[in-house]
Amino acid sequence: MLNNWVVMPTCLPLVLRRCHACASERFRADGKFRVNANHKLIDAWLLALCTVCGETTKLTVLERKNVRSVRPELLDRMHANDPALAAELLQDPVLRRRNRIAVDWEGAWRLDTGGPDRLDALDALGVIDVSVRFAARIPVRPVRLIAEGCGLSRAGVERLIEEGKVVSAIRLNGKVSGDFTFMLKR
Repeated sequence: MLNNWVVMPTCLPLVLRRCHACASERFRADGKFRVNANHKLIDAWLLALCTVCGETTKLTVLERKNVRSVRPELLDRMHANDPALAAELLQDPVLRRRNRIAVDWEGAWRLDTGGPDRLDALDALGVIDVSVRFAARIPVRPVRLIAEGCGLSRAGVERLIEEGKVVSAIRLNGKVSGDFTFMLKR
């Protein structure tokens, strides 16, 4: 029996960057953009507010681009302050590297297991196969997902891994942000 779990974002992640005003290191992006055109060149930024003092920082999305080279639907989404576009951009490693930021997904995601019948299939069949799919590139430890999805402690899951009762093709102790499967044996 194959169970499908989905790791879903619940809100935008926090942006990790030092605030110039108060030295805090966390900013909250809410999907607001600023677009500025100068003749045929355009600049665009994703705005984020400091969680402590409210100071605004600008994350560069477009810099001195020719207006004709920018897709019209991208411009429309920025003008509409599309939060889905902000989520896509915060997951983009090129944008994060260019702006020298990192993102913190703590508290910004949830695990959807499809129902409350966590270990009922394990009691009935002795083995459950689980496919974990990520709706966004959220780095999470598989041990944490398995513990939360099965209603176990992390130490209990690590003990099951050592005993060979949790098996996967990936390493379960590090962080992953891509789809994987695992098998849990009784």
